[in-house]
Amino acid sequence: MPNNKKQSVHTVPNPEGGWDNQQDGKVMSHGETKADAQKLGRQQAMKDKTEHVIHNKDGKISESNSYGNDPFPPRG
Repeated sequence: MPNNKKQSVHTVPNPEGGWDNQQDGKVMSHGETKADAQKLGRQQAMKDKTEHVIHNKDGKISESNSYGNDPFPPRG
């Protein structure tokens, strides 16, 4: 049975300026500022019920938010 789950949305710096939202290796949207791109990326992740991963300029992950069925929910 094929897995139709959408890939995570990654907000990453664009080397030519601004920030891109990428999903499955494709640029889905672009924002001039990180805040603009984060907003667009969050909307895409919520629509697809997947994870939104936000990167810093150096490429390291700064934040991650899940908008779908979390396979590893927090215990408590």
